[in-house]
Amino acid sequence: MDLHLAGDSALVTASSSGLGKASARALAAEGSNVVINGRDEERLAAAVDDIRADAADGATVLGHAADLTDPDAVAELVERPVAAFGGLDHLVTSAGGPPAKPFLETTDEEWYDAFDLLVMSVVRTVRAAAPHLRADGGGTIVTIASIIIKEPKRDLVLSNAVRSGVVGLEKTLSQEFAPEIRANAVLPGTHETPRVEEIVDQGVERGDYDSYDDEVEK
Repeated sequence: MDLHLAGDSALVTASSSGLGKASARALAAEGSNVVINGRDEERLAAAVDDIRADAADGATVLGHAADLTDPDAVAELVERPVAAFGGLDHLVTSAGGPPAKPFLETTDEEWYDAFDLLVMSVVRTVRAAAPHLRADGGGTIVTIASIIIKEPKRDLVLSNAVRSGVVGLEKTLSQEFAPEIRANAVLPGTHETPRVEEIVDQGVERGDYDSYDDEVEK
């Protein structure tokens, strides 16, 4: 099915692995020019090569290293697809997960860090991207959140609580930015991403699960 994305310009944050990378791969496969993002330059370069291998003819894939908790770095990140492709049509926001901990073991600093990572990264990225997305008839924003907003998971209090703020933000943007910009949040269930592998490994270490394979099977 042709999604009519060929030649469009897209930015996908936190996309050197996991669902962000999968989203960037899908956009490039449809012919969109894509800028992907991560903090680890070596992993980012490998992801660029991987996504390029599946990209449609004519699609360009570029990497841009940036820390999503750094406002200046976020502003530079948003300008990369604008400079490279002449504009920005689609923004997909993603972010790594905060530490897996139960409520009583979570510090104030970890709460603030989680809010900065999950919510403020989206706030800053959207704020910088909005004028470009509005141009040329409008664009789209999709934020990758998590099903844990509806089904909280044990020992993931930071994600359980803070990600709800991201969905509230997207619902607000869908009203404020309409009709030029369409804004949505998606709540994916469990996928065997590096983040999920890490959480399951930690559960095995704590004795919550018998083995990695048993928990993945469950």
